[in-house]
Amino acid sequence: MKSQSIGQLALAAAAVAYLIGVYFASSPVWMGFTINALIIAVVAMSWNITGGFGGLSSFGHAALYGTGAYASAILQVKYGVNAWVGFAAGILAGAAMGAFIGALAFRYGLRGSYFALVTLAFAEVLRICASSFEFTGGGSGLQLKLAPGLANLQFADRTVVYTALLVVVAVVMILTALIKYSRFGAYLIAVRENEDAARALGIDTYRIKVQAMAISGAFGGLAGVLYLQLWLFIDSTVVYGSAVSVEALIGPIIGGAGTVWGPLLGTLGLHLLGEGAKHLLPNAPGLNFVLYAVVLICALRFLPQGLVGLAGKFGAFTKKKEADDA
Repeated sequence: MKSQSIGQLALAAAAVAYLIGVYFASSPVWMGFTINALIIAVVAMSWNITGGFGGLSSFGHAALYGTGAYASAILQVKYGVNAWVGFAAGILAGAAMGAFIGALAFRYGLRGSYFALVTLAFAEVLRICASSFEFTGGGSGLQLKLAPGLANLQFADRTVVYTALLVVVAVVMILTALIKYSRFGAYLIAVRENEDAARALGIDTYRIKVQAMAISGAFGGLAGVLYLQLWLFIDSTVVYGSAVSVEALIGPIIGGAGTVWGPLLGTLGLHLLGEGAKHLLPNAPGLNFVLYAVVLICALRFLPQGLVGLAGKFGAFTKKKEADDA
């Protein structure tokens, strides 16, 4: 095993140990906190497909998250559609929104900060629209009826919810790994490294980027549906809010953009930091976002490869030291 992999494996093992520990501790507080973190982790994994693998940094991933949540909520509340159908529809709606944003932006050759601003604009426009029309619940949002049971994807036992989320996160991570090591993933990384060179080699960069946005949208829509089914309520300020986009962006950067484990590790770390700040300084609202900014600046300056990259370097350093001592 490569020395870098040893450190990364240790970091992944620590994350798994924490998640298992939360399950067996049966603490409502820690379980509730981790459930929220896992949902945001799925959004972070969504961002990682485009921002990490493709270098397409988005400032408005809430557009995908909120679209999935609203599509499912509208079908269930307005049309009485089964929760499972709403679940699938939310994922498809997120994918469609991602493909639409990508097709529009990439058709005009937008990249870098221009693409980031377009995604931010879409999130804001959708937030305003969702809060303005009665069809979407307006400013009051949409409320699902409380009806616990597998048929309605509602569970009173938080342990069941937590277990289901762990399975979902594991599946998304497996899909992320499959994408990364597939031909499509290689094309996407080639686009990130040098889009002009990739195009010169015959890669249809427009199609690859739009497909990446669709996959990212599907993951984002999935996270939105998970939030809806957990809290049974959504409104535009929450699911289309900038906080979702910020956490989706910062998590992978802290954990390691372009890696499989990075989004999960970064999101868990950020949420632990944020919750710790809230408990230590309860009279300082918004302190968590200040800490996020400080951590992001430090990570960009000192940890450009994130926690996963740091763990890899630590593993290599440890093995080298052992070899020198021998």
